[in-house]
Amino acid sequence: MKAYDRQITGYAIYSKKAKERTKQNPLDVLFPPLPDEKYDIIYADPPWDYNGKMQFDKSSACKEKLDLSRNIFISSAEFKYPTLKTSELMQLPMSRIMKEDCLLFMWSTNPHLEQAINLGAAWGFEYKTVAFIWNKCNHNPGQYTLSNCELCLVFKHGRIPRPRGARNIQQLLSIPRTVHSEKPKEIRDNITAMFPTQQKIELFARKLTPGWASWGLDLSQYKTDEFQLASC
Repeated sequence: MKAYDRQITGYAIYSKKAKERTKQNPLDVLFPPLPDEKYDIIYADPPWDYNGKMQFDKSSACKEKLDLSRNIFISSAEFKYPTLKTSELMQLPMSRIMKEDCLLFMWSTNPHLEQAINLGAAWGFEYKTVAFIWNKCNHNPGQYTLSNCELCLVFKHGRIPRPRGARNIQQLLSIPRTVHSEKPKEIRDNITAMFPTQQKIELFARKLTPGWASWGLDLSQYKTDEFQLASC
């Protein structure tokens, strides 16, 4: 290879394609309007931003041994949905929808654990513990160890909403992963069992759930003139 060719990297080749695949927010504002209700339970799966990091690059073992004959496969969260930086997520006016006594169940990827705790504080909540550990029954590559699990944290504002429901819900759930970033419905079902009578909302939702309010960009498939929905 020529000296110039040796400087080529897989990222340089596919950076243009990555930009084309990046999902954009279709709104003129950062967030859709929030519902005019207040809730006891908030369940959120924030679209964490990874600064365009590619999760897989199979073109070579290292940049010095680039094999341009191979069809590189790259994956990134921002190819699936519009992602938001933590500073942007902090701008969500959570106080508009949280009751005085309110719990926040929030998903955090392992690299975003510190940001998730800071985000909960910015939204007015105090971090309490890990509510759920999801064993995805497979793994992603990691910088240190293979990544098998994802965490759902719980935060509190005021006191725990009452009356309480089930008190014997397991923290660890082993459920095979399906499509990118989609969380097991069993987690939401468990939250319902814990707080069956409370008003609940899912933020950054992908689909409607009976008994829950739902909010998020993906809900445009159900209602074209708005990107939010009340309880279904």
